[in-house]
Amino acid sequence: MAAAGCQSGEGGRGAERPERPAGGAEATGFTLVASGDVLPHSSIIDRARVDAGGGGYDFRPMLSGVRPVVAAADLAICHMETVYGADGDYTGYPTFKSPPEVAAALAATGYDACSTASNHTLDDGSAGVHRTLDALDRAGVRHAGSARSAAEADAPTLLRAGTADVAHLAYTYGTNGFPMPSGEPWAVNLIDADRIVADARAARSAGADVVAVSLHWGTEWQDEPDERQRELAERLTASRTGERPDIDLILGTHAHVPQAYEKVNGTWVIYGMGDQIAGLMTNYEGAKDPRGNESTIGRFAFAPPSRPGGRWEVEKAEFVPQWFDLDSGRVVRLSDAVDRGADAAAVRERIRGVVLSRGAAEDGLTMVR
Repeated sequence: MAAAGCQSGEGGRGAERPERPAGGAEATGFTLVASGDVLPHSSIIDRARVDAGGGGYDFRPMLSGVRPVVAAADLAICHMETVYGADGDYTGYPTFKSPPEVAAALAATGYDACSTASNHTLDDGSAGVHRTLDALDRAGVRHAGSARSAAEADAPTLLRAGTADVAHLAYTYGTNGFPMPSGEPWAVNLIDADRIVADARAARSAGADVVAVSLHWGTEWQDEPDERQRELAERLTASRTGERPDIDLILGTHAHVPQAYEKVNGTWVIYGMGDQIAGLMTNYEGAKDPRGNESTIGRFAFAPPSRPGGRWEVEKAEFVPQWFDLDSGRVVRLSDAVDRGADAAAVRERIRGVVLSRGAAEDGLTMVR
């Protein structure tokens, strides 16, 4: 296994892996939610300082609007795109070092785990990886995708959701040209189809009932999934051991904009969830692009298999449109956009059009209202 697992940590519904029910207790279903990139630009760091009243940094108010959705899930997964700094040394674009208080805010919102493999994972080398995972551990938030040791890199991230064990694996397309730290080739997981399949099978052998894979991939500022995303999604979802798929869910990040959801070979793929938290974004044409503050939460209800050794099936698939309001510095759920004016309603409908652009509605995906 190459995906990093946090073997310690306190708090959080997924922080410790409970024993399986004794005596063959009946399996029960669970809900999993996942959301997009947490990308604290300098303006976001400044907002967190204001929200803390001038003493430290408080990111909890930014996420308070989505806490009802996140905390209600049996398992909630975020994407921590940046690494953490220390002692006031915090920076935004282009090389990020975020305040470690982000981790506490993620835990307070209800997140159980985060993917930590991104193109910014090595922005501060090995030290940044260590600080980030240490802070997540202290907050009780599990993690996958980067590691502090070879042993940690080899350990699967197994999370309990209801009566199911869920493996969370995470990978990135690259690291912005930063090399792996000397002697630490396992510091961050890079996308390789054969490796991902091998890791998924190893996680299954380690006891995983469901395997969820986070992929930091795609073309920035492109609503449509690119050819590489489509080809990789096809290959990964087609991989099977016996009659059972090796991967049960793919969660995409990186593009800065919401991308489509699609059922590929019977498996749900989110090509891109967009940025959950980010400052004012500028696209490749040099224009301020409000799509960089749009995102979705994916919510999937898994049902236990109908027979021993069968697949846990998604019986309900939903998405929650979101918007990071730059004026208030808050993540806003757009499900109730009717009460938020024409602008919010227009953003919600744009997101809905993109998410459903590859036929997901025909496969049962619905928008939460």
